[in-house]
Amino acid sequence: MPKALDISHPLKSVYIFCGSSKGLSSKYKDISQKLGQQLAEQNLEIIYGAGNVGLMGVVADAALEAGGKVVGVIPDFLKKWEVYHENLTELIVTETMHERKWIMEERSDSVIVLPDGFGTLDELFEILTWKQLHLHEKPIGILNIDGYYDPLLSHINNMVKEGFVKEINLELFVVANSIDDLLSKMQNAKATKTGRWL
Repeated sequence: MPKALDISHPLKSVYIFCGSSKGLSSKYKDISQKLGQQLAEQNLEIIYGAGNVGLMGVVADAALEAGGKVVGVIPDFLKKWEVYHENLTELIVTETMHERKWIMEERSDSVIVLPDGFGTLDELFEILTWKQLHLHEKPIGILNIDGYYDPLLSHINNMVKEGFVKEINLELFVVANSIDDLLSKMQNAKATKTGRWL
């Protein structure tokens, strides 16, 4: 087992992965609203995809109403569809989706994943891969509201069981069912210097 390097530190900014849908249950909206409010109250700047709909809009509105800073990053073609939030602390317009994700990663020192669909899974596995390749050491937290991500986590464990992913890669992220527990785990995240993909 490789020796872990303690990188626990106060978080300053959070890259939120969430989408343009609120889901079928009000529980997703309720917890996302609490997350936005709590991050603002803890003076954590939010970096997200700039949307004004779905859980994106819920998180942003809650944080702004609580006096928080919210930075949105959106490609120009989406901005033209008028789905962006007009009352953000800062709005950054990019040319491509790739540039959007790169800027959001650069502007943040941690990541929180909320329930969502394809877009969030794309972002999650890309940011996990970047961490696996030691391109960053940001804490990555999955907020597993009411077990939403249980099937995905089961599949990841099956990837380990079948020899396609090394067990140490399970340390790339933390999972919790509550906001407080997730933030606590992220604050105390650890990094390793041993190659994770070989």
